[in-house]
Amino acid sequence: MSDLTVDTPVQPRSNAGRQKPLNGVNLVRFKKITQVGIKSIFSHGLRSMLTVLGIVIGVAAVIAMLAVSEGASYEAQQQFRDLGASNILLKSVKPAEVEENSRQGFGPPQAVVYGLTNADITTIRDTIPGVSNVISSRIVKKNVWNLGINTNTDVVGTTVDYPVSRNYNLRAGRFFSQAEVRDHANVVVLSDEVANALFPIDNPIGQSIKIDSDYYNVVGIMESEGFSNLGQSQAGSSNAAPSRIFIPFTASKSRFGETTMRQTAGGMESETVELHEAIIQIEGQESVIEVGEIIEQILQRRHKEVDYEIEVPLALLRQAEESALRDQIVAGAIAGISLLVGGIGIMNIMLASVTERTREIGIRRAMGAKKRDIITQFLVEAVILSGVGGVIGVVLGVVIPIIISIFWGMTTIVTPIAPILAFSISAMIGVIFGIYPSMRAADMDPVEALRHE
Repeated sequence: MSDLTVDTPVQPRSNAGRQKPLNGVNLVRFKKITQVGIKSIFSHGLRSMLTVLGIVIGVAAVIAMLAVSEGASYEAQQQFRDLGASNILLKSVKPAEVEENSRQGFGPPQAVVYGLTNADITTIRDTIPGVSNVISSRIVKKNVWNLGINTNTDVVGTTVDYPVSRNYNLRAGRFFSQAEVRDHANVVVLSDEVANALFPIDNPIGQSIKIDSDYYNVVGIMESEGFSNLGQSQAGSSNAAPSRIFIPFTASKSRFGETTMRQTAGGMESETVELHEAIIQIEGQESVIEVGEIIEQILQRRHKEVDYEIEVPLALLRQAEESALRDQIVAGAIAGISLLVGGIGIMNIMLASVTERTREIGIRRAMGAKKRDIITQFLVEAVILSGVGGVIGVVLGVVIPIIISIFWGMTTIVTPIAPILAFSISAMIGVIFGIYPSMRAADMDPVEALRHE
């Protein structure tokens, strides 16, 4: 038994000396295929450059259009945010029939009574839970004087919370105080535009301006950017002045009264409006839209005619966000057409390249190249073309919005997702539009290919 031996199993030869395959193509072969593809691209430099140009334009257009769309969306949404997401805005509006009659001069001049009343505001404050504050305003158009200089503007009689509710900032000085409202004080806060018009050289703070026969002490100046186009459109007067000044609500009521006279086609017309604007502040945003519907029901019961407007900035903000999303989809789709055209250009040059290199493909196949080698070569060329175009397009797509902002003053925002999305699409286009030409090249009969002249 001692002579018995145990056979040891034969160990397989190590594969350490062999190169591991990379997706069916070894590293050396893949490197050579890539080199051949790059050489082919450079051998037709002008044609390759024009093909890349299509991808460059497409990628840059996608990024730039999305940036412009995003900037416009941001500006629109910011205007609604400035109005206050937890605010509800009420505004007095002259009924359409009365406005038309006064414009055409029908009937004798008569007093017109319309708009929001103090009783409306009291009902809203007392009956609707969640109303934290109500800021009422009266707006009268007046000529304002500083010595021999005058300008026509809207004089807004309001309360101390007005600038906070509208997100207005002071450039200098202060807003009037609660004590000054209580005492009917003759103090005024100027907009930046009015301050520059009345005091082109001097500092307005501490000086006085004249409205009608009364003098008002200037205590503050608003920042000019606080008055956006949207803010101007909220004026209570029929033609909102490009700028405003602010005095205490009590001073406005006692100095100007509730009835004003204005010139019409038929002569003079008197208007009686208790309140031109009211800002209803709600404790939580979740109930703003619901409270807005309740306020509309209350005003419908209290007013025979629709002589008011209700704006809910939160609802308008949501509509703006939805509209912005649609605009971005449309802009992206339009710009994506350029990428599609660029992809077609890649397919076109690859098909032309297959035809021109038929004999080369036959020689390579005869020397042992496999179908997957041919497919890989042409796909590499397509991906390189689209990749280079994508990189250049991303750079241009980021630079173009900056140029637009500098020279045209438009707000443009390049979000991180835009360059990533555009470049990814360009790379994908290179693969998709390179598949058919590469498959066509690989399916060639080597014998027929060698006979090709």
